[in-house]
Amino acid sequence: MNKKEQYKRLIMFLASALIVALETAVFAYVWYFHYADEAIIGKTFWKKGNFVVIAQYALMIYLFYRIYGGFKVGYLRVFEVLYSQILSVLCVNMITYLQLCLIGRWKFTTNILPLIYMTIFDLVIVILWVIFMRTIYEKIYPPRKMLLIYGAHNPKDLIHKISSREDKYNICEMIHLSMGEEKIKEKIDEYPSVILGDIPARERNIFLKYCFEQNIRCYSIPKISDILLRNADSIHLFDTTLMLSRNRGLTAEQEFAKRAMDIVFSLIGLIIALPFMLVIAILIKAYDGGPVFYKQDRLTKDGRVFQILKFRSMKVQSEKKGARLAMKDDDRITPVGRVLRQIHFDELPQIFNILKGDMSLVGPRPERPEIARQYLEEIPEFNYRLKVKAGLTGYAQVYGKYNTTPYDKLKLDLTYIETYSFVQDIKLLMLTFKILFQKESTEGVESWQVTAATKEDMAAEEKKKNKEE
Repeated sequence: MNKKEQYKRLIMFLASALIVALETAVFAYVWYFHYADEAIIGKTFWKKGNFVVIAQYALMIYLFYRIYGGFKVGYLRVFEVLYSQILSVLCVNMITYLQLCLIGRWKFTTNILPLIYMTIFDLVIVILWVIFMRTIYEKIYPPRKMLLIYGAHNPKDLIHKISSREDKYNICEMIHLSMGEEKIKEKIDEYPSVILGDIPARERNIFLKYCFEQNIRCYSIPKISDILLRNADSIHLFDTTLMLSRNRGLTAEQEFAKRAMDIVFSLIGLIIALPFMLVIAILIKAYDGGPVFYKQDRLTKDGRVFQILKFRSMKVQSEKKGARLAMKDDDRITPVGRVLRQIHFDELPQIFNILKGDMSLVGPRPERPEIARQYLEEIPEFNYRLKVKAGLTGYAQVYGKYNTTPYDKLKLDLTYIETYSFVQDIKLLMLTFKILFQKESTEGVESWQVTAATKEDMAAEEKKKNKEE
């Protein structure tokens, strides 16, 4: 292993501790000089109480950074790290101010200036820290030189995705399985990192073990069977280890807790969202006089069909030629709908679907029956995602994009199902708030991406072309 790699975790730990310590120190200063004064708080807190308040702030800033990825300098793009830290600071400072209002029994407009100044100072620290750490990281850890091993599946999509992070990965060479095992192993020895494309399990196991023997970093694309084993229990009843996959979906207590969270959070969300929903309804109606809401058949747990409720973002009768996914720069989307899609507010009426029990707050995105049938022709496992209720947000929505391929979405959904926990649901809800204003999560399908819904259009175009010739 490269000596620099050995110290990466230590460097990032010290850098993370530094930013938390700096922001905690700023809060401690503001607390002691503006809020812990007798004239404001009285004698409610002794010295130990002050330490608790400051420690609580440090804990919150640490947790928000962890959840939103504020410490992932080398993992995320510069803008994403900066966005994560800014969002974390704003959330923590807002929560802190609400706490101070309760402690001091103020009105919400009282004594807010010190917190505003503190937030501005925090943001300056954040910007300087991110720029400094990114510069240091790039000098110590330049992009990894990688060898891509591929087989029958075209690696174009994978290369396109990896090439979007040239700051982190550099595919220097590709080699096909047809070159033979020995030739490929010789090539592996020339690189510090290897990425295994979607290749057969036998060959993947051979090269994965070889990389392990040679201490070479190896990236591989998980197969569905790999994901199904992720949460398997190890059983040691005798001298042969067994992996137990229960394959039962959620337990009764997990479903009860999940449903309780759906009802409580949806009611709170409905109260907060009602003013926005009213304004959106007026804007949609004023644009073209068409219906405000849009109903559509979707699939939920065990393949049950229900009608999803959304704000209409497309022109009236936009699907008279059949169902198809929204493409990038789709001319069927209205100006109002384009804004709604960018911030995901077209999904707000689904709160009623959640209260009714058709959907959950977190789960696989509900697919249309006709499109699901097309996906099933090429991906027989596509219905595996129906082991739990469809969700307003979920693992695929947070970590994928609108234009993520169906097979990749399936793997993300299965990852959620196999690693489900109540805490994970809370984390995904918080991450959903983060991606609301990230454009890439709402992009339509690119022209080069083939899905079941675009395949018919491509076939029609080809037929038309052949006819003209």
